[in-house]
Amino acid sequence: MVKFVLAMTRGQKRMVLLVVDLACVALAFVAAGIIQFSTLHPKGILAESWPLVPLLVAAALGLSLVLGTADVRLKHYDLAAAQRTAFFAAILGAASAAIARLGGLGLPAGFHVVFGLVFFTLAAGVRIALLHMLLAIYRQSAEVTRVLIYGAGRTGMALAAALRNRPDILPVAFVDDNATMRGLIVAGLPVFSGAHIPRVLERYRVQRVILAMPSLSVHKQSLLSRRLAKLGLEVETLPAFAQLIGDEALVDKLMPAPPSALLNRPGLHDEMSSGCDAWRDAVVMITGAGGSIGLELCRQVVACRPRKLVLFELSEVALYSAGMEMRVLTEATGTEVVPVLGSVGDGVLVERILREHAVDAVLHAAAYKHVPLVEGNARSGVANNALATAVLAQKARAAGVARFVLVSSDKAVRPASVMGATKRVAELIVQGQAAQSGRTIFSIVRFGNVLGSSGSVIPLFQEQVAAGGPVTLTHEEVTRYFMSIQEAARLVLIAGSMAKGGEVFVLDMGAPVAIRDLARRVIAASGYTVRDRANPEGDIEIVTTGLRPGEKLHEELVIGRGPSRRVHPKIMTVIEPRLSEIELAAALRDLREAVETDDADALVAALRKWVGAAGEQGAVRARTAVTEWYQIGAE
Repeated sequence: MVKFVLAMTRGQKRMVLLVVDLACVALAFVAAGIIQFSTLHPKGILAESWPLVPLLVAAALGLSLVLGTADVRLKHYDLAAAQRTAFFAAILGAASAAIARLGGLGLPAGFHVVFGLVFFTLAAGVRIALLHMLLAIYRQSAEVTRVLIYGAGRTGMALAAALRNRPDILPVAFVDDNATMRGLIVAGLPVFSGAHIPRVLERYRVQRVILAMPSLSVHKQSLLSRRLAKLGLEVETLPAFAQLIGDEALVDKLMPAPPSALLNRPGLHDEMSSGCDAWRDAVVMITGAGGSIGLELCRQVVACRPRKLVLFELSEVALYSAGMEMRVLTEATGTEVVPVLGSVGDGVLVERILREHAVDAVLHAAAYKHVPLVEGNARSGVANNALATAVLAQKARAAGVARFVLVSSDKAVRPASVMGATKRVAELIVQGQAAQSGRTIFSIVRFGNVLGSSGSVIPLFQEQVAAGGPVTLTHEEVTRYFMSIQEAARLVLIAGSMAKGGEVFVLDMGAPVAIRDLARRVIAASGYTVRDRANPEGDIEIVTTGLRPGEKLHEELVIGRGPSRRVHPKIMTVIEPRLSEIELAAALRDLREAVETDDADALVAALRKWVGAAGEQGAVRARTAVTEWYQIGAE
């Protein structure tokens, strides 16, 4: 039956409704006679006035074609459509009165009023009955996807309206956590609370849930998606409501463009099946656990089934969100989740946590990474990225932690920014710890930008597109290395598990991507076109604003051209210069004194001296840039 209905053309469905309307004319005429003359056998009346019936059928045919009552789909039969049917019935009743008077049939005026009312009741009632019958069939059919919309706001209502145009998708209900919405009928669909989802699934046989709440944070959407997926549902999300007004149909924007589409290369998931051995049944501490990289590391470490996961985070909001998500993910694994609020630069706290929980491995992802912000807050950047790393590494070594992995950045290579310089110092600190005796295996994993992380260009471009543009580009020739968060996190775990001590692992991120090309792909993936000289009628303009302080045109992943060795299809180790134990101690002393005294000039001198002393090629050329960073910060 469903296959037959879905196979019907629009013309065939229109013909069915037209026949229904014409049949209702005859039925309404008989019913009007019964009501008007209070008799169940109006044969005499019908015998006298039978010529009126074919004339009214002809009039109904013409009116239906003019008013388009048969063109309204059953799924769209709303108040406006009912008003059109009422207008149709009123004109038909007036036509009945006029024809009867001209023919001298002698029917009372009340008969025509009753005829119009009965016709409206029959025409509207049959449509509603057909709609409910079809919905009941659809709910039991495998040919139609039954969809539950999570969120009964503007976005949810727009989505429900758009899905009604799809013959193979049927929205059956809303779910909304707003208590004032429960029990209401919105856009023709009932609204249920989130607590009643299992009952709704059983009642409507729902196969898919669409999250129509663009105001929810990424973390909360991720948490909600996992909860719904556990119920055996397919879960999809919508972009911000502002993105739904483009030329493309709303339903075509349900799935965001995958990273491979933006990177213009295939994903790396087929090559990342290993990496869990070092983390399984271990006590793993992840610093910066609420950040983009840290949170993804948490997710993937949980999949390795550690005995305990310690979430170390400075932000209370981020820690709460990460803790809630991890508790959901660990329900099936039995992993204990321990949230710790504080700074990794707090030696007393770090030492207590490491010993109290007998931590086996530390994944150090905590860092200030936004280049413009750290440019203007150099003292905080040095304290958090460099000195706090020294505290954490020293305490980890003293506590006998088995593995310590520093998550580093390509901006640490020949740094031209405060952030890059602090990350390079952090690398030198970990290299120094690795050179000392002890059971802790220290390693560094360095990679470039990750798609979708906070502060990266992808979310910025998407927000700018959602706002209608323009998309801002710092320079026409800027390039960056990119990888998805999932790929980067998995490769960090693989590299960390392979470490023997002192390695600098560099991830193979493919060829660098031109940011201008990336901006064009984001615009295209959102359903818009670029407005430029070649296409003045386009939707979104790309504007060049100029390089920001500390920003490079091109980033690098390796210092110099020293020896390297590939240890994985997407990971290689490199040999790079380091400081001696005495030099490292002196560097940390100089940086601490500069931070404690808030001496910008001393901070400049310390970074210039010790980053250069590490033997980096081109350090002399970078000194002018380094001086400029801190002059900007001091101002």
